[in-house]
Amino acid sequence: MRDEHDQYERPRRRTRPRTKDRPDYSDAVVAIVTTVDRGRYTLLLEDGTVVTAMKSRPLGRQGVVVGDEVRIVGDVSGAPGSLARIVEVLERRTVLRRSADDDDPIERVVVANADQLVIVTALADPPPRPGLIDRCLVAAYDAGMDPAVCLTKADLAPAEDVVAQLAPLDVRIVTTRLDGDLDDLRDLLRDRTSVLIGHSGVGKSTLVNALVPDAHRTTSHVNVVTGRGRHTSTSAMILQLPFGGRIVDTPGFRSFGLAHVDIERILRAFADLNTAARDCPRGCTHLAEEPECALDTAAANGEIDPARLQSFRRIMASRSLADEY
Repeated sequence: MRDEHDQYERPRRRTRPRTKDRPDYSDAVVAIVTTVDRGRYTLLLEDGTVVTAMKSRPLGRQGVVVGDEVRIVGDVSGAPGSLARIVEVLERRTVLRRSADDDDPIERVVVANADQLVIVTALADPPPRPGLIDRCLVAAYDAGMDPAVCLTKADLAPAEDVVAQLAPLDVRIVTTRLDGDLDDLRDLLRDRTSVLIGHSGVGKSTLVNALVPDAHRTTSHVNVVTGRGRHTSTSAMILQLPFGGRIVDTPGFRSFGLAHVDIERILRAFADLNTAARDCPRGCTHLAEEPECALDTAAANGEIDPARLQSFRRIMASRSLADEY
């Protein structure tokens, strides 16, 4: 006997059979991600074409950040209203990371595939913050990037103290002043991909506008009460330098946590110290409070520069000293 509910049986869905075949994307082209904005990615092709794209579904939750080299398919003409698809993120050569604070285990990728981190700091108005410089140096070494420091507003205060503090680390330093030439800075940036990082009010956006006249990055003033500027860059952006190379202008961060940092990875950036540290006991942090650190013995025997060891320990100690932007 037929059930009276049989007449309400749902019709079967007609679905295509699953297939193991996957598109090979042999026609995909390589591009660089220059900006990210709410799920839309601005890309630069090798021929200079600017393309807008979105992630393809197979990428799922895989992150795509500024500086990533990606393979794209679809409409790569760059015409108004066109949209391409990112189908693959190529392996990253370097990754600049930060965490929200030193207790936050979640890493945030700031920029991929840059080879130089330029820490921009003012000599006055606002005054330099050595702890912040040290934390940025740690982030650069951890990322496998070459660190450099650009000291702005040299017309307002001397640079000797900051230069002396950084001298043992062999960090390249350039200074700029109001209405001064930027030849040394251009030499530092030429033919490289450099990330500019610094807290608000130090003149970073002013430098960017001088280096790339059509950048039109917004500038701000320093609050006379707090001594801090207002964040004007709201997102990271890659800009082509007219004299060769690229810069990545980054927004100011309220904090630059280093929870992700591995001290052994930092140590490898200091070849002389790394060699001496091979005699350290297992688990040695290489900091001043370690009673049996081989770095102390090496410094006492003249095998490494004591000033360089002190500077290394200073920047490593900065990991535990919160320093807001």
